[in-house]
Amino acid sequence: MEWNSWGPGALDGGFRPAARTVTKVPANTGTVLEDTGTGFTGAVLRVEKSGGVHLVVLEDRRGRTKSFPLGFGFLVDGEPVELLPPAPHPGAAGTSPRKALRTASGSLRVENARARTARASRIWVEGLHDAELVEKVWGEDLRLEGIVVEPLHGVDDLAGAITEFSPGPQRRLGILVDHLVSGSKEERIAAEAMRVPGARGNVLIVGHPYVDVWQVIKPAVLGIGAWPVVPKGQDWKTGILAGLGWPHRTKEDVGLGWKRLLAQVRTYADLEPSLLGRVEEVIDFLTATGD
Repeated sequence: MEWNSWGPGALDGGFRPAARTVTKVPANTGTVLEDTGTGFTGAVLRVEKSGGVHLVVLEDRRGRTKSFPLGFGFLVDGEPVELLPPAPHPGAAGTSPRKALRTASGSLRVENARARTARASRIWVEGLHDAELVEKVWGEDLRLEGIVVEPLHGVDDLAGAITEFSPGPQRRLGILVDHLVSGSKEERIAAEAMRVPGARGNVLIVGHPYVDVWQVIKPAVLGIGAWPVVPKGQDWKTGILAGLGWPHRTKEDVGLGWKRLLAQVRTYADLEPSLLGRVEEVIDFLTATGD
């Protein structure tokens, strides 16, 4: 059955032992680095010389800056690198402009590429917040591939929605479900949906273990050690906002609270691996055979 709850995925890995050779990376402005000694993660602001030593100045998402000596002890996308002085400025004699920048998902940006005409295939997510989060991190990649993300506003009748969509080899579905864990209501709904005629081989249902997509944002991004615990019987989103000390009494408060959370997300590194691997899996599934 084409259904994977939340096992290992393309981006799930942590730090891997260094190979015999370590990639050499120039400290170009905007490159996102993690210092392995302190865990500080930030984008390269500049490289300066102090006391005969070249230092790279990193700025994190909160505007804090720290300086580190060039050389070893950095990660890029989880891989160890050796940090070198920045590449010559574009336009300098004998140089060409640097084109390989990364998107928010960590993919290499394709310069001057036109968005592809939308495929018939779709990514379905549970709600508007899920769609906005996927768009913020993977939007550039999805436009390049011609993949549209659509919110379902719940999965209670997922089988009916799939039947109406009428999936096929050139019309595939990748579906991301919240709280897809063993024994859950969502697991039963996913299993039933995969019995729809045409679903096998053309529909992939994946999920993350969290109650709501809000929780795939790493707590550290918000400056907290863990998400607040919501008492049983209390509305989850308002309970989270109350636990954070944010306005939470109205629907507008909830909407503004989500915008505040989403604003803290800059790249895939701000999200839990249990979501990253699943989204990458869905994109691979939908682009494996061109429409």
